[in-house]
Amino acid sequence: MQAVSAIGGTPLLKHQGTQASYWYARQRIGDRVVDRYIGRDTPELRKRIKAAEKQREDQRTLAKRNARLVAQLRAAGLPALDRQTGKVLNAMAQIGTFRLGGTLVGTHAFRLYSAELGVSLTDTLAVTEDVDIAAFEGLKLVIHDQVNPSLANTFRDLKLAPAPGLDRRNRPTRWAMPGGGTMVDFLAPKMRDSDDVLMLQPLGVYAQTLSFLNFLIAEPIPAVALYRSGILVQIPQPERYAIHKLIVAQRRATGSEAKARKDLAQAELLIRILAEDRPHVLEEAFEHAMAAGPKWRAAIGQSLRQKPLLAELMRPGS
Repeated sequence: MQAVSAIGGTPLLKHQGTQASYWYARQRIGDRVVDRYIGRDTPELRKRIKAAEKQREDQRTLAKRNARLVAQLRAAGLPALDRQTGKVLNAMAQIGTFRLGGTLVGTHAFRLYSAELGVSLTDTLAVTEDVDIAAFEGLKLVIHDQVNPSLANTFRDLKLAPAPGLDRRNRPTRWAMPGGGTMVDFLAPKMRDSDDVLMLQPLGVYAQTLSFLNFLIAEPIPAVALYRSGILVQIPQPERYAIHKLIVAQRRATGSEAKARKDLAQAELLIRILAEDRPHVLEEAFEHAMAAGPKWRAAIGQSLRQKPLLAELMRPGS
């Protein structure tokens, strides 16, 4: 029997004729209403449900207050999630995706730097429907927990299905809405040449491995995405995000020039802000990346040659 407070939803008693009655928790996930089993009706379980209801009432009060704060932040001009992305991230947060090590990366993370840095970021650099979630494979060694319900079941309720990929063992790393719409990609740092796809054990999903990702998602920071009463996620440190973009801009495949230009534009905007407001953390992250190896230095150097003004900003003491 699961802990009542951990299940969430509204308690619902279902009578099974003259045999017995059973408690369920009714919860809305996306556009679907789901009833999750709690246990057989007993005086002890009723006490637990009553205590959990008091806790949920406190949570509803907090949610209302947070919703007002979210509305104020949106009115002040901070970027908010579109409805579909908000539903997906909210469902993922509710089942523990970010608590268990998932880090929001990519353009959705970039948009959240507006609040982190106290600046207005141009919308032309932040238009996307894709959701990118990255995590370390090694978290399975230290996190003895997992998302509940599973991401597969949660995505099914959101009408997201595994997207076909190139993996010969049919291990999906992307989930997509049929006919277009939001897509969710799972990523992990590539630490061994033999690994292209890994299982992220606490999240229960496969992830595509990428080089240089370990630098990006080390020591992520908390952030709140603006949707409903706010969604608590975690995102990369902005200085790591900026320098990572200098690297990946040079690693794009032929035909992805537009994405490379966007990479450099996002990096330039963040570096200009950080060089003025947080020069020491920017310098530290830059030195860390430059010391990581010749491939790192070559990619960063090429990007800085394309953006000579950034090279000036990255110089110590500039």
